[in-house]
Amino acid sequence: MRPEHGTPFTALVLAGTRGGADPVAQVTGYRHKALVPIAGVPMLVLVIRTLRAAEQVGGIVVSVDDPAILEGIPELRELTISGALSGVRCGRSPSASVLEHLRRVGARQPLLVTTADHPLLTTEMVDYFCAAARRSCADVIVAAVAASLFRRRYPHSRRTFIPLRGESFSGANLFGFLTPEAAVAAEFWGRAEAFRKRPWRLVRIFGPASLALFVLGRLDLEAALSRASRKIGARISVVEMPYPECAIDVDGPDDLALAERILSG
Repeated sequence: MRPEHGTPFTALVLAGTRGGADPVAQVTGYRHKALVPIAGVPMLVLVIRTLRAAEQVGGIVVSVDDPAILEGIPELRELTISGALSGVRCGRSPSASVLEHLRRVGARQPLLVTTADHPLLTTEMVDYFCAAARRSCADVIVAAVAASLFRRRYPHSRRTFIPLRGESFSGANLFGFLTPEAAVAAEFWGRAEAFRKRPWRLVRIFGPASLALFVLGRLDLEAALSRASRKIGARISVVEMPYPECAIDVDGPDDLALAERILSG
């Protein structure tokens, strides 16, 4: 059963650390990457401001190592007190955090998932994605940016692209979970997370036939989605985002510098 039409999305912001030393936190001297400022504002605050301004989003939940972090930022503390924002302790991985949320609240509201290191996210991007997700019949929606679009704007920026027939795609850190069946995809995501930067291994978990088609360049986006849906047990769809900046998250110092230049410009 899908949520009623017009029900606002709950936004879950993944702000937990992955363990070990984060290169962005190290180079800036901050203890938590989500608190690193860009254009003078912590990345987490930039993302939350965007979500609050989006027409399609209702409540906002931040999944973080220690929810007390929100208390240390006056703007977020006020939002927490007013009830517009809440913090929960994150799971052992991003997928675990999403799965815990889905199990906790069910499918009463559609869920939008993004990350705290997505400072170039705009309300236009969020509303575009959510509107497309509502029109879909899928259980899970994933945002992606075509390599051709991204390279025209940022030819020298390093991104991880999954090569398919006719086009390559990068993830855009926007996910929609719309039905109870979406929890199955979150469970599968947990198994696939280890390969997020190694697309060949990611495809291999779908079986030898899919791997062969991938290697031969015969797997296009539609075919890949069809095979993924059958393997996972949930209907998966992709929203191609027309915004190249949507593919830029801050994974390293180069990304930080690029985001700073874009926002400052």
